[in-house]
Amino acid sequence: MDSLPTDVELWARAVDGNAEAFGVIFDRHARAVYNHCFRRTADWSEAEDITSVVFLEAWRRHRELRPERDSALPWLLGVANNVLRNRYRAKRNYRDALDRMAAMSAEPDPADDVAGRIDDERRMRQVLATVDRLSLPEQEVLSLCVWAGLSYEDAAIALDVPVGTVRSRLSRARARLKRLMASSSGNAREPAGGMAHRPGERHTALRPPVEES
Repeated sequence: MDSLPTDVELWARAVDGNAEAFGVIFDRHARAVYNHCFRRTADWSEAEDITSVVFLEAWRRHRELRPERDSALPWLLGVANNVLRNRYRAKRNYRDALDRMAAMSAEPDPADDVAGRIDDERRMRQVLATVDRLSLPEQEVLSLCVWAGLSYEDAAIALDVPVGTVRSRLSRARARLKRLMASSSGNAREPAGGMAHRPGERHTALRPPVEES
């Protein structure tokens, strides 16, 4: 039985003009990119917009760049972080634009789905209220290594920094987050469980910002 092609192999096929190969990469990683973006924004609609931008950028640059490891996910999450950084630089204007777009074009969802999405966003905002008190580099490494489950090496690729920098930033982020959560005296409840969500579908639960086994 033939083994599945790696992302590197699929990327090479895409460079040769095989658009379906890039579609396989999208199918493999769109959910992880989407969940990563949601954990950074606490907004399902914005996370979906950013995911679209990430894969559009990946396709635009697919002839000039190649994944450095068998998986393209670290590079894709690096692109996502760049998009998120731009979002932070123009946070107010970006949110206003999204609100205007949503008011003009959003289609109504079933009531139970709307309620679930609003509750997800409310709980994720509670988590981010604490996480946002970390520095941006600490937030990025926390989201990649803890929430997205990347190794130190893959996170280093995503952030374009040495592995040692990833380790030190993550250590500081965990220590600061522990102190912040302790000082909050349990005022903000965290969501529990893992998240498996595909754009356009309901998720199950949110993953909290703690180290996974």
